[in-house]
Amino acid sequence: MTEISKYVITLFLFLYTLEAFIALAKKNEEKRKGLYIRQIICMFSVQIACFVQILARTGKARYAFFFAFQIIVFASVITLFYLIYPDGNKLIINNCCMLLMIGMIILTRLSYDKAIKQFFIITASFIVGFFVPELIFRFNFLKKFTWIYAGVGIVLIGIVLILGATTNGSKIAYTIAGITFQPSEFVKIVFIFYLAAALYQAEGLFELFLISVIAAAHVIILVLSKDLGSALIFFVIYLALIYISTENIGYLGAGLAAGIIASVLAYNLFSHIRVRVQAFLDPFSDIEKTGYQLSQSLFGISSGCWFGLGLYGGSPKSIPYVEQDFIFSAIAEELGVIFAVLMALICVSTFIMMMMEGYYIRDRFYRLIITGGAVAYIFQTFLTIGGGAKFIPLTGVTLPLVSYGGTSVLVSIILIMIAEGICMIRQDEIYEAREKRRKKLEANRRRQEQRYERPVQNTER
Repeated sequence: MTEISKYVITLFLFLYTLEAFIALAKKNEEKRKGLYIRQIICMFSVQIACFVQILARTGKARYAFFFAFQIIVFASVITLFYLIYPDGNKLIINNCCMLLMIGMIILTRLSYDKAIKQFFIITASFIVGFFVPELIFRFNFLKKFTWIYAGVGIVLIGIVLILGATTNGSKIAYTIAGITFQPSEFVKIVFIFYLAAALYQAEGLFELFLISVIAAAHVIILVLSKDLGSALIFFVIYLALIYISTENIGYLGAGLAAGIIASVLAYNLFSHIRVRVQAFLDPFSDIEKTGYQLSQSLFGISSGCWFGLGLYGGSPKSIPYVEQDFIFSAIAEELGVIFAVLMALICVSTFIMMMMEGYYIRDRFYRLIITGGAVAYIFQTFLTIGGGAKFIPLTGVTLPLVSYGGTSVLVSIILIMIAEGICMIRQDEIYEAREKRRKKLEANRRRQEQRYERPVQNTER
């Protein structure tokens, strides 16, 4: 049963991914309806086949109940979203649920207790997230709080720099009432709103300079906290939005040059960066210490081959922090390299769809928000997958919607829901444009009728 289900899982995920890219070629949601239904069938087929493997391997009834609860929650999320937000982008919410399902499957295999916690956080995040699209759609005044966004962002990450606990050499979180938060994840959204509002209002070079100073303050605080993965994501968001807003290739080139100089300085200033670079260059030279994580990750990916060893067939727990930083390696080992690549392509299709929505929307503020969110999402995905696969040095960031981490999942779901609210605004723009076109055509028709209308002559004498 386990052997057969491996191929079934990969087949259904392939069909799901194929439909995701076909959706990108369709012009509107009306033409994608049948495609979305097929995606939902494939989505739940993947989940059922994976839990068949888990039940066959463990024989524990608790997994069956856990699986049933997941089916109920994800089916409810999709159904309610389709009913409440018919003008939302359904590919984005489908991909969100698909990636969350994959995350729950691999977390259930790695740690049942952590999977339970993650499941409750996902459920709570959707309860909160369902209000976000309506708030984005209704509250047009969000573009007026430029300096509030800047102040809130700097204060939150500044508190971590001063009061945060040091974990693995970095200050990335602090604890209140026993609950641990990673403020840089929340500030990522606030930072995008700040840049969007500031660039929306910017009129000259001085304003761009001031925006750059505030953005640099965010990045420098994160660097001082040694949260270098987040600092890199913030810097890339800034570069992308500056270029999208100004369309000036010179600003982009200057930013990239500054990034290269900053990378060289960081390499010389921080010892743990030098360790990560050395591990990236040759992880097997010190396989028992500095290269242990990366070498185990590579062993896991290579041992999975095309279709994986099956859930509970490999040893992904040999990788430290596998649930967070190396979740891609665990997926490739047990579900297969093909499955892992298809999952990455689902992330890419989400990014492309968000960028397409940003390209077509007329409101510049919302265009900057959705494109900033898309860049943040895909770049963090690139850092996680690239780091685990030895494509780039490790950065220690999570895979959005898939990795274990309450703050990361909550922020990722809110980011998706913000994008959905902006998609609704774009649909509203389409309806307004159609109504204006209809009125214009009606006015033209009336003018034509009046032009050709001849007065009736009186024949009575």
